[in-house]
Amino acid sequence: MNYTATTPNVMKFKIFFVLVTLSIVNGIAQHSPARDWNEEMLHAIRNDFARPTVHARNLFHSTILMYDAWAIFNPPASPVLLGNTFQGFSTSYNVLPSPTHPDEATKEVMSYALYRFIKHRFENSPGVEEIFTAIDALMIEYGYDPTITTMDYSDGSYAALGNYLAAKMIEFGFQDNSNEQNDYASQFYAPVNPPLILEEYEDNININPDHWQPLAFESYIDQSGNVIPGGIPNFLGPEWGEVSPFALQEEDLEILNNGSITSYIYNDPGAPPYIQDSAANGIEDPYKWNFSLVLSWSSHLDPALPTQIDISPATLGNFDSSLFPETFAEYKDFYDFTNGGATGNGHELNPATGLPYEPQLVKLSDYSRVLAEFWADGPDSETPPGHWFVILNYVSDHPLLEKKFAGEGPVLSDLEWDVKLYLTLGGAMHDAAVTTWGIKGYYDYTRPISTIRYMAAKGQSTDPALPNFDPHGLPLIDNLIEIIEPGDPLEFSDDEIHLGDLKVLAWKGPDYIEDPTTDIAGVDWILAKRWWPYQRGTFVTPPFAGYVSGHSTFSRAAAEVLTFATGDAFFPGGMGTFEIEQDTFLFFEKGPSEPFTLQWATYRDASDQTSLSRIWGGIHPPVDDVPGRKLGEQIGLDAYNLAVQYFNGEILGNEENGQLIELVLYPNPAKNTVQIAHPITLTVETIEVFDTASRKVKSLQNNTTAQPVLDVQTLENGLYIIKIQTSKGVVSKQLLVHR
Repeated sequence: MNYTATTPNVMKFKIFFVLVTLSIVNGIAQHSPARDWNEEMLHAIRNDFARPTVHARNLFHSTILMYDAWAIFNPPASPVLLGNTFQGFSTSYNVLPSPTHPDEATKEVMSYALYRFIKHRFENSPGVEEIFTAIDALMIEYGYDPTITTMDYSDGSYAALGNYLAAKMIEFGFQDNSNEQNDYASQFYAPVNPPLILEEYEDNININPDHWQPLAFESYIDQSGNVIPGGIPNFLGPEWGEVSPFALQEEDLEILNNGSITSYIYNDPGAPPYIQDSAANGIEDPYKWNFSLVLSWSSHLDPALPTQIDISPATLGNFDSSLFPETFAEYKDFYDFTNGGATGNGHELNPATGLPYEPQLVKLSDYSRVLAEFWADGPDSETPPGHWFVILNYVSDHPLLEKKFAGEGPVLSDLEWDVKLYLTLGGAMHDAAVTTWGIKGYYDYTRPISTIRYMAAKGQSTDPALPNFDPHGLPLIDNLIEIIEPGDPLEFSDDEIHLGDLKVLAWKGPDYIEDPTTDIAGVDWILAKRWWPYQRGTFVTPPFAGYVSGHSTFSRAAAEVLTFATGDAFFPGGMGTFEIEQDTFLFFEKGPSEPFTLQWATYRDASDQTSLSRIWGGIHPPVDDVPGRKLGEQIGLDAYNLAVQYFNGEILGNEENGQLIELVLYPNPAKNTVQIAHPITLTVETIEVFDTASRKVKSLQNNTTAQPVLDVQTLENGLYIIKIQTSKGVVSKQLLVHR
């Protein structure tokens, strides 16, 4: 994948994902206006606070604006917002005449809409000056006047129509249950546990180990590099399940109360494993197995280890998702507890070349450390939803890609391709956030940083005859989790006696790094109750519950969208790649120890790698991962299917009860007349017929509430676009006349 990773310095955070496009002419990228505005959205997100839920929503709403600016001039496509009712919110639209140059009209409407939208959504961002300077420059480059603020488009002004469209999206956002007016703050959630004060290394035993615990920092820096006052970040988005979705279905929704908050849960995956109170079952406790695996994978993060693995598609990837684990026994078979990674068959041949994928041997330590940072999306990143837009843009720029939607039909223009792919991906990312954070808020599940320190402080849970036994303790595992015995180097450390305490072989943590450009923490025996995830000491873990993994859900949903929308499971050319530079890629310690190339044959392979990266990073146990992948798979498919209905003009809008309204033309193909069937809750006002050259060839004014009949006897055989103005909005349909 053609990204460029720049070398960090002590005053400036590294930007991980600067896209280097393949369509450069005289140093200037030739892109559609949708692509240009998507880049501005990503730039704005990188300069905002790190809020995956908020930015999934921002990206989705921005893609609706892009798509609607195109759809109103390109029947049979049906807009989502403009002239329709979406999630109970109606937006009137007085249809403008068909423009002489539809793409130019789209560009102007889109530009004013996105300009106003970004101005509104990012007005309180820490990087507001840089964001606004960039979008001002793009408007000037386009030759548009940013000071035009009128929303009265009755004179045919595309600028005014863009301003109006943005205003309606902003209005929609004020009533979509996101609590945007109060900066998306939680209204009812309160944490069960007191904060874990990281710098003091106190025993973390006075908590409920099944629930999320806030973290207390001397200085907290979010994943976008912003210093957050207060030092104890709140749970982000515990009530986000109530936000209006794109394609999530009401029949899949449950409204549940966990005793603290009422949660809106789509496709409830059920509860994660909780810690066992009654038995000394050690590693056979699913809860303890999950978090012990995180410790085992932490032991891989040392470049001094010689272990090498083949990271090419010949060995990794190609997992059959129908075989995702369900039972505890299946989880143990799916994940490699000792060596890392998960089940996969690899790919025998590159389908684009017909040749085998060449092996690539890399140190496990370098691979695991790089994955933990590459997919972490920070700092200075576009968050996980935005990261997948970067990947989509990379795919769209690839010279081997044919821009045929779903791999079929004509090659689309860059503009049509971008607005369709963006809407589909944006809807999937938004629904992934709504689904995932609804589940996070309801189950309020713990993170490894809290659980591992809790169990370590409790003791060991393997053998009641051994010292420091507690049913909630860590299981003993040779060469990974052991009791500190007399003569151990850790027996007397930090002016304390630790005889009988537990030690783990794991990454030593940020305390061992002073200069990240030269220092490496490495792996060694450390006090288990002082374990760290592979993260910055000023960040440690995202400020929200673990179950289910947002990365797994976002990534799997995105992989499904890219698979269906491109019509190919594989990256163009059979492989996506990203070059990793030696010693300079890692942010909070020196590394990797040698250069290599991340490689993915399919979008699903990249998604699966994302999921595993969070375990190596110490952010999630396996139980957070698989349910997220399963949810993402369905979310991506549903978003794709609904987007296609909009593209085909099959969706008029939503009634207040959430049911989609459809207009039906029959017979179709037609010989003499066509009846327009519609629900009794709306009336058809006008009907316009356009040929494939966008020329109006017939119109009909309907003055009754009955289902109108259109006479097509005077039309020649061929394909026509029927644009229907109704009391609920505008919808376009295709009609074939054939005698």
